[in-house]
Amino acid sequence: MTWTNSPMTTRSRPTVDPVVDWPMIDTVLLDMDGTLLDKYFDDYFWEHYVPQVFAEKHGMDHEQSRNTLLQRYRAVESTLQWTDLDFWSEQLDLDIPALKRSIDHLVAVHPYVIDFLDFLKQHEKTTCLVTAAHDKTLQIKLAKTELGPRFDRIVCAGEIGLPKENPSFWQRLQETLGFHRSQTLLADDTASVLQAARQHGIEHLVFVAKPSSRSPVRHSADFLSITTFNELMR
Repeated sequence: MTWTNSPMTTRSRPTVDPVVDWPMIDTVLLDMDGTLLDKYFDDYFWEHYVPQVFAEKHGMDHEQSRNTLLQRYRAVESTLQWTDLDFWSEQLDLDIPALKRSIDHLVAVHPYVIDFLDFLKQHEKTTCLVTAAHDKTLQIKLAKTELGPRFDRIVCAGEIGLPKENPSFWQRLQETLGFHRSQTLLADDTASVLQAARQHGIEHLVFVAKPSSRSPVRHSADFLSITTFNELMR
């Protein structure tokens, strides 16, 4: 679940055709939740399932519980705490990893993601998963999707020590991975993350305009936008 003030539109088609000059790209950095995986799992988990369990635990009305938790989520948005399952387990006195595993049947890969990862391998691109997810969340989702072996590297924001919305994250990531900014493509469903990467100088930025199967397409006014990855396989 992400709140953003970045300008969006609800056009059915992006302003710019999503064509990538693949010979110019050596490294592809891919976000996980909302980009490769359907964000419905996360939205449902944090906005509905956790409030339901929290309400039952404390004898609260569900809507009251939801409003209380949304306020607490917003207080740490765009920080490492937001995705830290241990933090939320302590804060809410709930076993958050266990709750995630209890509904992991909702974890789903977006259409054309496997095809796109195969495309990148065929074209010998270094492919890295760069996620804000906590390592316990990562383990749950990789176990369900079996995407792990398709990446050359997997990096969590906690390993870098900064949220992806911080431009310094991308400097540290570059030092870790050794990519060239002019030859790197980043795809993410969060505009503020792409803005931070742009500040660092990463040139090829792609906004995923339909992070959840239950949400409408919302193209970015600032970045090349796609709804599914088959649009980039040209």
